[in-house]
Amino acid sequence: MKGKLGGRTAGAWCAMALLAAVPPALGQAYPSRPVRLIVPYSAGGATDIVARMLAQKLPVFLGQQVVIDNRPGAGGLIGTDTVAKASPDGYTLLTTSTPHVIFPHLHKKVPFDALKDFAPIMQFGDQPYALTIHPSLGAATVKELIALAQKQPGVINYASSGNGGAQHMFAALFVSMAKINMVHIPYKGSGPARADLLGGQVKLGCLGISSVLANHKAGQLRILAVTSAKRSHEIPDIPSIAETIPGYDASLWQGLSVPRATPRAIIERIQRDVLRTLESPDVKAAFERSGTYVVATNPKAFGDLLRVELEKWGKVAREINLQVD
Repeated sequence: MKGKLGGRTAGAWCAMALLAAVPPALGQAYPSRPVRLIVPYSAGGATDIVARMLAQKLPVFLGQQVVIDNRPGAGGLIGTDTVAKASPDGYTLLTTSTPHVIFPHLHKKVPFDALKDFAPIMQFGDQPYALTIHPSLGAATVKELIALAQKQPGVINYASSGNGGAQHMFAALFVSMAKINMVHIPYKGSGPARADLLGGQVKLGCLGISSVLANHKAGQLRILAVTSAKRSHEIPDIPSIAETIPGYDASLWQGLSVPRATPRAIIERIQRDVLRTLESPDVKAAFERSGTYVVATNPKAFGDLLRVELEKWGKVAREINLQVD
């Protein structure tokens, strides 16, 4: 009798030890503490701005605070790698954007796989850019710009926020598809690139619509077209590049991902609450003011987008022989 009781007691202690070893995320309803939303870029950028809009309202539905954690560096590699190596418990999310599928083509060694090391949750935003020129260039349409570049190969220059960034790749895609030769001038950020475009030191750039719209209206710059496949709701009188070059389509999309082993139930919970957040009139209005469209998808659709975009920008990088290191 004594032996049986001792065995039961030992079994009970083992069970208690196992329960104590269960991670809090599995033993409690998710979420039970604040969630960290990593933005792998500096504060104030296009992706950071919409991430903060989301983080401000999401706690209403998620039931926990969402803390923005900016981890800039190496074009987004540092912050993205932080999420790839984080615990897959739903408490570390990644705000990802178009550069996520660009930088794997720019570096010989990337510390993670852009697709395999992450579980997609959803796309939540899409921001077209504006193909913008300095008025001194003398082109009034995309067709005229292409004709001008064909007459002056290697003469017209274009600015970007840096090698391999969205501004660079959107313009490079245009140059490639238009079959023209223009010179890329990389800057250390969007601000300096825009400043030199305003001053006429560079003649062209693909910049965020909201950053150049006031200058366009004032006649200081001229928006020739938008980079999205269709015209922008913000400036419907401006054509898309695709109206001149069929098939051209480039925009800065934003989405959410988590480490790859994150439980499906947690992914579904996050997606559901983000969808509810995006339906809020104040969030929609805030997105519109930033020149961003609300796009609410699911994990499969976002995963499909990532695969298509990875292949697309890889082709562009190879065509222009772009590699940072």
